[in-house]
Amino acid sequence: MKRVSLLLLSLFFSLSVMAHPNCFTGALSNPPSSAAGAAGGTLSEQEDMPEEKAANKNGFDPGSIIVGHVTDAHSWHMFDYYTKDGEEHAVAIPLPVILINDGHIDCFMSSKFHHGHADYKGYRLVGGGLEREEVICVDANGQPKLDAAGNVVKPLDFSISKIPAAIMIIVVMLIVIVMIAKNGYKKRDGHAPKGLQSLVETLVCFVRDSIVRPMIGEEHYQRYLPYMLSLFFFIFFSNCMGLIPFFPAGANVTGNIAVTAILAVITFFITNISGNKHYWTDIFNTPGVPAWLKIFPLMPIVELMGVFTKPIVLMIRLFANMAAGHIVVLGFVVMIFILSNSISVWVGAGVSIFSVLFSVFIDVLECLVAYIQAFVFTMLSALYIGMAVQEPHHAKA
Repeated sequence: MKRVSLLLLSLFFSLSVMAHPNCFTGALSNPPSSAAGAAGGTLSEQEDMPEEKAANKNGFDPGSIIVGHVTDAHSWHMFDYYTKDGEEHAVAIPLPVILINDGHIDCFMSSKFHHGHADYKGYRLVGGGLEREEVICVDANGQPKLDAAGNVVKPLDFSISKIPAAIMIIVVMLIVIVMIAKNGYKKRDGHAPKGLQSLVETLVCFVRDSIVRPMIGEEHYQRYLPYMLSLFFFIFFSNCMGLIPFFPAGANVTGNIAVTAILAVITFFITNISGNKHYWTDIFNTPGVPAWLKIFPLMPIVELMGVFTKPIVLMIRLFANMAAGHIVVLGFVVMIFILSNSISVWVGAGVSIFSVLFSVFIDVLECLVAYIQAFVFTMLSALYIGMAVQEPHHAKA
């Protein structure tokens, strides 16, 4: 249990540092194309905007809402409400903003930006929705600062955004669960497990006996069991937390490609560092392959490419499945508002019955997918490591 807790902490630090909104965000969002676009336009530009564009900007944008909910952000958005005057106000949990610019560090809460409507200390929060949310530098006149090449100046952003904050919460909750189970064994030594202890033991035994031991082998599995347990529990718990639509859950952790990429990279390094001489021999001198294919190094190139494509497959499979589930559910929900705005409120109300039913069905299906994806990622990781450490049968003989 101590080794599992330590590995969970190491996963937390790795993911919190590297799974940042500026990492791998191009998969679901696009950066602002210009200085004016990055700043949301100057006041004069906004005043000269045609009425059609202004109305569209302030109207219902389903694409922006869907992408905004599945990507990262500098605050934890809860809900919006309208005042009697018709003004929209967002309710969100502010998160720490940590910026490094010109050699000095600025730390403050994201609430200083007022959800992107105000500048603070020469910084502005831009983007969101279909555009990547990021912080840029502005001058005293509120204009974006430009470098010599004409690009918008951006500080180094080490903020604890929504995804890293969710990772912290998940890891802390997992450590608490593991410690409760550990204390249960101390108090109930020699007795049958009970309550949370029973659930944890069931999952641990399942991962050990159905995944790690068959894939890695009897001789080596205990060495890699703590990592496999940490991997399975983190992915499974993150998937389940992402299905709960309110704080402290609701963050799309495993639907963020930066998170899945770091998990895949960890498996990649463990696999190749643990690889024995037979593993590398099979890559560069594959047995059973005609000699001319070895002289003309076609097979070694193919096998070497496989070393790098395996973690890529791990990364994309988990990311795509979890992000797609969230997008489908949100798609059914926004369909109500699309039809209400385009046709009538009564049509939207009628469609809402089917939208809610389909959303509930997809959520129930996602509960199964949450388990399957944790199982598949852990199983494939164990399989890759097992292929790297196992000895050939003739060597054992």
